[in-house]
Amino acid sequence: MGSIVYLKVWDIICAKSSKIRPDTTGRKAGIMTEKEEKDRCQQIQEMILREMDCNNGITDEEILEYIEEQVLKLGHTVYLPVGKKQEMIRTIFNSIRKLDVLQEILEDNSITEIMVNGPNHIFIEREGSLLPYPKSFSSQSKLEDVVQQIVGKVNRRVNEANPIVDVRLLDGSRVNIVLPPVALEGPVVTIRKFPEQPISMDKLLEIGSITEEAAGFLMKLVQAKYNIFISGGTGSGKTTFLNVLSEYIPSEERIIVIEDAAELQIRGIPNLVRLEVRNANIEGKNEITIRDLIKSALRMRPDRIILGEVRDAAACELLNVMNTGHDGSLCTGHANSPKDMLNRLETLVLIGMDIPLLAVRNQIASALDIVVQLGRLRDKTRKILEIDEVIGMDNGEICLKPLFQFCEEGKAADGKVIGKLKRISKELRHQEKLLAAGIELDLD
Repeated sequence: MGSIVYLKVWDIICAKSSKIRPDTTGRKAGIMTEKEEKDRCQQIQEMILREMDCNNGITDEEILEYIEEQVLKLGHTVYLPVGKKQEMIRTIFNSIRKLDVLQEILEDNSITEIMVNGPNHIFIEREGSLLPYPKSFSSQSKLEDVVQQIVGKVNRRVNEANPIVDVRLLDGSRVNIVLPPVALEGPVVTIRKFPEQPISMDKLLEIGSITEEAAGFLMKLVQAKYNIFISGGTGSGKTTFLNVLSEYIPSEERIIVIEDAAELQIRGIPNLVRLEVRNANIEGKNEITIRDLIKSALRMRPDRIILGEVRDAAACELLNVMNTGHDGSLCTGHANSPKDMLNRLETLVLIGMDIPLLAVRNQIASALDIVVQLGRLRDKTRKILEIDEVIGMDNGEICLKPLFQFCEEGKAADGKVIGKLKRISKELRHQEKLLAAGIELDLD
């Protein structure tokens, strides 16, 4: 508080003493250009790094106080409004102790995705639209330092020999990093941010992503321990919807969550175990895969196993889980339709096991009960597009029965798609789990 008051007092003094007049270039004397401001910030940062050992017991408060002192000294020669002083102080501090330019973006809750394409180009996603960010990194080496800072906090390694890594920030944000020589124009960093409070079903109902009828239907299926697979494209909201469905899991159950990079925000389950894969070390040893974790989870006495995403031969173990009495499992996967998702599962299983295709299809048809398809419409809104029941096999093919489908009805004046998720079938073929759980399904 004292520093802010001091800055305001200093701003008044500077305003009274500065003589602002136009020069021959059209600029106002005593006011820095954007480039000059950037250069001054760089000079102050380099001076602080020279004079202070920032990695040896120096607190954030001490560094911040020193930065404030240097920025205020700058006001003797250049007029700086209080807002500009505070911005410079924050910029320098973030560069020394935080994630540089990324820090202010991460602190902006309106931004949902960050895309860094080398040191000079940053893009953000806000309200479904991609926008260029006006700031950039001072150099490629600075961006590389930030990358090492990100992976170092979660004990991961990324370098030229191992240039691709998936990690998460301490706030749960998901990070993908690709370094040169794979990335041709400098390090590429993609950050998917997640809200501090997980989105609830009430919120999805409010924004029209799902109807009350469909939400109530899925709630009963989760409680009755149906195996549900959530399918959709990139950015369609699969992880968010898995979090939402987990709200319906009875709190007395023991849940094992397995993820490649931990990002699920499952709450309200006291007996919750979270497992995360481990990459191989620099010698290529000690790797722990999704398949390893699933095998181990089966010995942990789970009531349900939740797999964040299936993308490889771990699909074999997933089917084993669902077919060996561990009902109520939830999982996500990338596909454009429920049928495409089943085809992809077939491929993933065949990668991991050399068994006849018909046997694979029988395993999938027996394991999965419901497929929920999510999508992002052309107006950037996320919707539940389809809910299908897996009803069995017919002539060697897995049969799906659509229960709900999104029906588009037009377009509003603001460009929003008008439509609704409608019930197209009132019959659920397999109701054995509902009956066993004592849950009645309203089919009227």
